[in-house]
Amino acid sequence: MSELLKFLVRFSSWFLFFVYLIAGFVLLFSGNPFQHHVYLTSANRVASGLYSTTNSVSSYFFLKEINEDLQRRNSDLELEIYRLNDVIRNYREKAYADTMSVDSALSRYHFVIAHVINNSVNRAHNYITIQKGRLDGIEPEMGVMDQNGIVGIVNVVGDHTARLISVLNPYLRLSCKVKGHDQVGSLVWDGQDPGEALLEELPKHSEFTPGDTIVTSGYSSVFPEGVPVGTVLSSTRDIEDNFYTLRVKLFTDFSTLSTVRVIRDNMRDELSAVEKELEIKNIK
Repeated sequence: MSELLKFLVRFSSWFLFFVYLIAGFVLLFSGNPFQHHVYLTSANRVASGLYSTTNSVSSYFFLKEINEDLQRRNSDLELEIYRLNDVIRNYREKAYADTMSVDSALSRYHFVIAHVINNSVNRAHNYITIQKGRLDGIEPEMGVMDQNGIVGIVNVVGDHTARLISVLNPYLRLSCKVKGHDQVGSLVWDGQDPGEALLEELPKHSEFTPGDTIVTSGYSSVFPEGVPVGTVLSSTRDIEDNFYTLRVKLFTDFSTLSTVRVIRDNMRDELSAVEKELEIKNIK
């Protein structure tokens, strides 16, 4: 206690100075209109700066939630585009019919958003792991894309995670075509540039020019028709070959994959059953 009293006595002059100083400021700013205005203006500036800094910090911590919400909104918009394309195609095919039904087209596909937790791009056979699995509705042979284009196909599924065969894997071949045309080829990675792939076995009467867009053909339940793949860089054809091989610049940047969309086809089981039945009949 004596030490505290000694401290207060030793610095009593400073304490008294600060008391007079505060009292002087209070009298100055409260009794003079101009000084009072200056005080309020400065205080408002300081408060605004603090509020702005606080808002910036809090916004940073919500970036993950905002990004996930944007991904969901983008996937919904992309899905709506595919559905509208199906509707337009049905209208064109049945333009002269008395009735038409597009309900199946509107409800055929939906997306499951998933985060990439492991990915390789520089191996001979590349795979991707996502943080969604069987309990989230993921099944083998589902197509996967990101906001730019195709990514791969699910091949192994656990309860909470799944592994994809990446487009950057020679084991994977996808049915694709030049946008606006019907001729179909097989997209495959040649093991060279992770930003490019080859569209092989494209019929020689196919029409294309460098810069044309390559999309999925829709000839399976893996990908809807029209999912972006890439653009044509160049083409080759042997003299005795009846097919073109196109080098394609992929839209998807596999080195920066973070969020993907797993595509579920609600008609998948029905299509598989029909195809198996046809195979059995052909064997007989």
